[in-house]
Amino acid sequence: MEYMSLYLFAAIGGFSTHDASIGFFNSATIEMITVVFMLIAGMNFSLHFLAWRHRSVWHYLSDSELRVYLLILLIISVITSAYLYFMHTFDDPWTAIHQGVFQAVSIGTTAGFTTTDYSLWPGFLPILLLMTSYIGGCAGSTGGGMKVIRVMLLFKQGYREVLRLIHPNGVFAIKVNNKALPSKVVGAVWGFLALYVFCFSIMHLLLMATGLDIVTSFSAVTACLNNLGPGLGDVAANYGDINSASKWVLCMAMLLGRLEIFTLLVVLTPAFWRR
Repeated sequence: MEYMSLYLFAAIGGFSTHDASIGFFNSATIEMITVVFMLIAGMNFSLHFLAWRHRSVWHYLSDSELRVYLLILLIISVITSAYLYFMHTFDDPWTAIHQGVFQAVSIGTTAGFTTTDYSLWPGFLPILLLMTSYIGGCAGSTGGGMKVIRVMLLFKQGYREVLRLIHPNGVFAIKVNNKALPSKVVGAVWGFLALYVFCFSIMHLLLMATGLDIVTSFSAVTACLNNLGPGLGDVAANYGDINSASKWVLCMAMLLGRLEIFTLLVVLTPAFWRR
């Protein structure tokens, strides 16, 4: 378990010393301890450094991104656990809670440690969990996805546009931790989102062109672009049975997701090599 904790805290890589991953231990206690480490690894590591350096938790409490990160995972965990219980997937409330919380945090932080086949869960839950991985961890964490701070800025920008329609002459600043952000930062976030959606759409279509069904291709690109791991359909268990062409596309998706789109695309741009 000591080695498992190191894996979780350092990388959120989804790897394990056992084929059954965390499920090997068959222990709800170990899974809940793992949830704590996944939450820690999904936080901005600069907060850990500042907390250690100043011997204070104030930096955690005052960070708006961290509050949104925890709130999102709390809401998804509650929805998942409640739905599993009321749909009688698990008749025991504690089992529904610990399964719901573990899978929600694991997928939401893009850790990818699954202890059950969540693709068989009822209703909208598999898609909900996959969509949560698009948010991912905080900036400066080892988590994948678009990062919580970008999602925050997108919502703040959307809300500002609504206010501008109501008050055309008003001036509204987008603030994070009570500091106004320059417009170029918000513009960069919109550019990132545009490229993210564009890359996802192209790779999704390419996978469907190789013969994969829509659920498999959607979840495979989602899981690889967000560096999550487990998907739905033919990739719910592993990626071994899909065709080679699809695997090459997914390799590109993993690189794009890990390097956060811009880094890889800049290297592939001819203008970069002409400098």
